[in-house]
Amino acid sequence: MVLRHPDGPSGLHRDIIANPLFSREPLQLPRHKLSATEINPDTAYQIVHDELMLDGNARLNLATFVGTWMEPQARVLMAECADKNMIDKDEYPQTAVLENRCVAILADLWHAPDPEGAVGCSTTGSSEAGMLAGLALKRRWQQRRRAAGLACDRPNLVMGSNVQVCWEKFANYFEVEPRYVPMEGDRFHLGADEAAALCDENTVGVVAVLGSTFDGSYEPVADICASLDALRARGGPDVPVHVDGASGAMVAPFLDPDLAWDFRLPRVASINTSGHKYGLVYPGIGWVLWRDAASLPKELIFNVNYLGGEMPTFALNFSRPGAQVVAQYYTFLRLGFEGFRRVQQGCRDVATYLSSQVARLGPFELLTRGDELPVFAFRIRADETRFTVFEVSRALRERGWLVPAYTFPANRTDLAVLRVVVRNGFSHDLADLLLADLSRACERLGQGTASADASASAFHH
Repeated sequence: MVLRHPDGPSGLHRDIIANPLFSREPLQLPRHKLSATEINPDTAYQIVHDELMLDGNARLNLATFVGTWMEPQARVLMAECADKNMIDKDEYPQTAVLENRCVAILADLWHAPDPEGAVGCSTTGSSEAGMLAGLALKRRWQQRRRAAGLACDRPNLVMGSNVQVCWEKFANYFEVEPRYVPMEGDRFHLGADEAAALCDENTVGVVAVLGSTFDGSYEPVADICASLDALRARGGPDVPVHVDGASGAMVAPFLDPDLAWDFRLPRVASINTSGHKYGLVYPGIGWVLWRDAASLPKELIFNVNYLGGEMPTFALNFSRPGAQVVAQYYTFLRLGFEGFRRVQQGCRDVATYLSSQVARLGPFELLTRGDELPVFAFRIRADETRFTVFEVSRALRERGWLVPAYTFPANRTDLAVLRVVVRNGFSHDLADLLLADLSRACERLGQGTASADASASAFHH
């Protein structure tokens, strides 16, 4: 089964009717099957380019954590490497060297015991990285159980209900029982004691999120590890922790250097991050690292030789372009520690400024301020009944802004919020433009003037 989005209204032409380059004879092409003959490459480009104008402006997309800006030099490097198959390390050995350097850089950044001998790899993103880390947790648990002569058919994974959907997928695809800690009151992510309370002899690990997608807050990784240490001291199971640092693992090292969340905590077995989020690279690139070689079961590593040389590989995907890995190394080389600190501090400064101004508008109250991840969530005050967050989101979309509105998971499904993600390239100037549009939208919605009525009135006048 193929999941398809509708192509548009039922009256849409089944074929493409194009006027090539606006000065040639029109032609008609099928939309959903191959045409009988080839067409001019400029015409094909024009057709696709024109349809893509209907997409949103990526720079105005405040819903996504994924990077939408890179330097021209990085884009050139990516174009030069688009045809390189990342997995073919025998044919593209220097790309493999750059991947290993990136792993070593991250291992050093995350305080691995032996950064130069770090175990890790690139992936297509944090979803794949998380699944690889989850598999390693499951296999290590199975090995321990089998060695002790115990059953290993009922593994479970403990996490907050705020985890990204990739962890739900992991639990489903790899047959691991997900144990979710629900939100309670003003706790919008995983709590330390609540995590430990759900652990038992069948728990393969606990997932702690450094930067929740719901509100941008850091989960208390050190406190979670301490609670698991106490559980072990009481005779309970010895449960490892995986840190899903999809965003925060590329923010905290630069802006919160004293925060203990990484391999400095002995219970942290593995960490993942998205290079295409606050790693400042276009999608899709992720990274996953393990504390040491013992944390990654050898049985999960495959050796292949049919690409020209003996190569170890551990990934869900095989063939993929090396362009993003090269771009990641370029970004590490280009910015260094101080450059990354400056970029991430700039994002946090814009986020905290923007959140403070949103709070002053009147209808809203903040859940977070953007002082951890440069991400904040806000809701409509209880005494403001004239409009909802969903109406505000739709009104902003009319100006091109993509600001998501959504409800929180159990047990706070009553809470509906808007969220703003500040990424590199979102300036104070753009923040002021957003504030102006948000203020106008609230004023118009508060007057009960529907956007369609306002547009029609402007048209008729």
